[in-house]
Amino acid sequence: MRGPSGPASVPGISRRRVLAGLLLLPPALAGCSIGAGAGDGPDPLIALAEAARSDAALAAAAVAASPALADRVRPLADARTAHAVALEAEVARADPDRAPVQPTTPPARPASTVTLAQVRAATVASGQAAAAAVLTLPVDRVGLVASVAACCGAYAEVLG
Repeated sequence: MRGPSGPASVPGISRRRVLAGLLLLPPALAGCSIGAGAGDGPDPLIALAEAARSDAALAAAAVAASPALADRVRPLADARTAHAVALEAEVARADPDRAPVQPTTPPARPASTVTLAQVRAATVASGQAAAAAVLTLPVDRVGLVASVAACCGAYAEVLG
């Protein structure tokens, strides 16, 4: 049934209100998790920092394998290194008594075997992991991890 203004709808509920509600849902869910998981195992940002370091090393290996990729891939390597540093700093800030995060050195790969597709796949996986982590983090950490997820998504598109 169509009303005078289009398809049948529930009075008082517009598309704008539904969209606004959907946009506010992730931050609201993140806010519900405050305190959840605190002290329950390793800090999830440690794994994200390790992935960032691994992605940076993979990107550097891709540039070494194909120097023509440097303009596209070097900014990703720099960004992922900065992500690792920021995530490690947040881990230290959140728990000053924790031993400092010791950056792990990713396993060396022969540079000639690293492809742009592998770099993109790793970046996509890191972005998805960060996006999933956002829903489990306290509000004061959401911005950092969400920006990591967004950056990975943007670079995955650039590399695609």
